[in-house]
Amino acid sequence: MNKNVIYGINGPVVTVKDTDSFEMMEMVYVGEQKLVGEIIGITDRLTTIQVYEETTGLKPGDPVTGTGAPMNVLLGPGIIDNIFDGIERPLKAIEAASGAFISRGAAVSALDAEKRWTVTMRIRPGDRLEGGQIYATLPETPIIEHRVMLHPELSGVIKEVKPDGEYTVFDTVAVLEDDKGRTHELTLCQQWPIRTARPVKERLAPTIPLITGQRVMDTLFPIAKGGTAAIPGGFGTGKTMSQHQLAKWCDADIIIYVGCGERGNEMSQVLDEFSELIDPKSNRPMTDRTVLIANTSNMPVAAREASIYTGITLAEYYRDMGYHVAVMADSTSRWAEALREISGRLEEMPAEEGFPAYLPSRLAEYYERGGRADVLCGAQGSVTLIGAVSPQGSDFSEPVTQNTKRFTRVFWALDKSLAYARHYPAINWIESYSEYFNDLDPWFIENLGEEFVDYRNRISALLQEESSLMEIVKLIGSDVLPDDQKLVIETARVIRVGFLQQNAFHAEDTYVPLEKQKKMMETILHLHSKAKEVVAREIPISKITAMGLFDKLTKMKYDIPNSHLEMFDDYMNEIDEKLGALLQ
Repeated sequence: MNKNVIYGINGPVVTVKDTDSFEMMEMVYVGEQKLVGEIIGITDRLTTIQVYEETTGLKPGDPVTGTGAPMNVLLGPGIIDNIFDGIERPLKAIEAASGAFISRGAAVSALDAEKRWTVTMRIRPGDRLEGGQIYATLPETPIIEHRVMLHPELSGVIKEVKPDGEYTVFDTVAVLEDDKGRTHELTLCQQWPIRTARPVKERLAPTIPLITGQRVMDTLFPIAKGGTAAIPGGFGTGKTMSQHQLAKWCDADIIIYVGCGERGNEMSQVLDEFSELIDPKSNRPMTDRTVLIANTSNMPVAAREASIYTGITLAEYYRDMGYHVAVMADSTSRWAEALREISGRLEEMPAEEGFPAYLPSRLAEYYERGGRADVLCGAQGSVTLIGAVSPQGSDFSEPVTQNTKRFTRVFWALDKSLAYARHYPAINWIESYSEYFNDLDPWFIENLGEEFVDYRNRISALLQEESSLMEIVKLIGSDVLPDDQKLVIETARVIRVGFLQQNAFHAEDTYVPLEKQKKMMETILHLHSKAKEVVAREIPISKITAMGLFDKLTKMKYDIPNSHLEMFDDYMNEIDEKLGALLQ
């Protein structure tokens, strides 16, 4: 290990003079308290270190110790149902050791070194193992089986295997001899650098949807497993709530929630909610398949950047076991602000709005790590990335939103006026888009029939038509519109209130299966088609609205339980009877 001393300190940026013993991106320990840092710049004169903890109290002359390895995380059983800070320190264990406040330089193992796991070995002496293959399994939580994999850069022949039994994460369970004759002791854990993507066999096309149970997302703007999405919105538009709903209800196997620069009370709310919530698939607590990374706004700013990479590395690790993982990053704007602050301290040339010129490449690097893949163990897994963006004043033309748009294929634009009108999720159906239709439509057609895609297109067309009609209404009022256009506005109101608006606190409406979503669209469009026939006979639309059918359809999301879809037939029959009587 190399020893050097601090030359200068500027916030989280520390410099060391006249040293050639460090490497770029090497992890180092700074000061007597061994604060975690990373080398981010080397010249012939100065080495620059980004420190991931509060630097108050450091002084020139304090030691800097190199580790010879890049910034990495420890991967193994015990990650799920845990809460970490941005550099994978377990906050529960730190609280037990130092109380409610994190002491600087707190050196606690990311994984519980004392806990014993019931391990089943999957190999025998003489077996050949390639990187990424599974050699042991154990129950990490009641619903997640942890598959212990060989480090991706190792391969060789198994020389020795311990019997099935109880082991800690650092116990040797097997011995492998590589092709060069060197022996490696295999434990239940491995280390991986957070800025390096883990390798896969082959990347796959995003052809399976991530089903969220949120109608506006599943039907109008779907996302694929392994897809990337942005949720931009100003203060109070419901970004965090939308991500909570996705985390609770989407059909991913594992959720990794990264609170990056968010308020501490929001993170504590996530903790409280997730510990009380029952997972609908397993009837177990949600925490049995959730990892939380808390890097709140009062924590050191540099660690925000690390928290994003820590989250994606944990996600890739579980993807490599064959799981579908969803990563919620809330919010990437706070990460970009951290980049801007550190860039300013490094005196780099600023680009648009003071952000560093490398902001687009950092965002691209992050979103590029999503995807569905054939993994090294022979299974299929995926990492879906959903990033919240917090543009100041809801200005979507600012750099973080614009650059995120370039690298994500789903854009769920949250609208301040919808949020203030209490329309949640406040996703603007005109500004939002999904680029996954061509990839996902074959799945929807196979599982829900061609009508599903047809209904979605017709619903979108009606919303677009209403948007242009409302421009006329604002100028001259609705009375001058012909009845067929008034019918479009009336139907679009049912779509907005009865279909797109969803109540997260209502037992039947918080999660809606795709079959019910299809039936709801079918019923709304059936009413529109029948009413169109009536209007074509020059019967006033006021007679149709007086029947209360439109109002009844706005409430069907509550009135028809998810388990009684046959009730839609009664609605269809009622529409036929009442409008048929008008025609006669």
